[in-house]
Amino acid sequence: MTIQAGEERAGAAALPDPSSDPSADAATRLSATRGGEKQGLAERIALALFILVPFAALVAAVPVAWGWGLGWTDAAVTVAMYFLTCHGITVGYHRYFTHGAFKASRPMRLVLAIAGSLAVEGPLVRWVADHRKHHRFSDKDGDPHSPWRYGESVPALIKGLWWAHMGWMFDEEQTPHLKYAPDLVGDPAMRRISRLFWLWTTISLLLPALVGGLVSLSWQGALSAFFWGSLVRVALLHHVTWSINSICHAIGRRPFRSRDRSGNVWWLAVLSCGESWHNLHHADPTSARHGVLRGQIDSSARLIRWFELAGWVRDVRWPDPQRIAARRAA
Repeated sequence: MTIQAGEERAGAAALPDPSSDPSADAATRLSATRGGEKQGLAERIALALFILVPFAALVAAVPVAWGWGLGWTDAAVTVAMYFLTCHGITVGYHRYFTHGAFKASRPMRLVLAIAGSLAVEGPLVRWVADHRKHHRFSDKDGDPHSPWRYGESVPALIKGLWWAHMGWMFDEEQTPHLKYAPDLVGDPAMRRISRLFWLWTTISLLLPALVGGLVSLSWQGALSAFFWGSLVRVALLHHVTWSINSICHAIGRRPFRSRDRSGNVWWLAVLSCGESWHNLHHADPTSARHGVLRGQIDSSARLIRWFELAGWVRDVRWPDPQRIAARRAA
């Protein structure tokens, strides 16, 4: 990890092995060894609950909205929490921590780590390690979530889409954190934020209920905001994010050269905060902008630009016309 003038660029830079460093504290050595073990039954049960409960709320949202409607407070809380946590994943977890698309001040680094954690998609270190491994083996043997895992026939692709969308998360084999995210394992603040995932999950789920209760001054308002702003919002964001792994590696236009089958899926662009311009991302992983062609909405890139203008981030890796042209498919 390179540190210059108090600012940092995220990335998978090689670091000394904390697990074998005699001067490292016990917590550092323990953290460094995590991620290569098998996932336990209890963890898989907890994961299933975190998937199924919000999904049940998402399914129930249609009849609930039809029968009782959706109030302005619930709508505002849901939209605000959705895009706050969506950008926490796209700008923070993905473009910054995984790919180092820009440098961030230390306070901004902490904010991005916590904002991404509020999306309830897993601890920071695990998410980054999994995604870096995905890029290393994209759509090949070793990719944690390729929809082409079982072959190219229709039955194999259906099975593969299920695997890429959510099945892979129940795999016993876990990505080694020290191998794929040594920079984060070696950062005490990032390790602590990652370990406190349970706290950020609690805050993410209770904050909408708190806002709804304070605005309405009623338990009914709190419960309604919890249903929409917590459960429905988490489920929607989960499935949009997972669709980048499944749908965007099975269909979509491929105007740029990449080593895999990543495609651009325009109808996911707004809800994915620009992540569904996935073909360019795999053609140029460190680019801060994914939607580089005319009309391609990329709210994450816009947000990074605002952060840059405010002086909170710098050395942003914006794609120039020559860089884009060099990656064009024949």
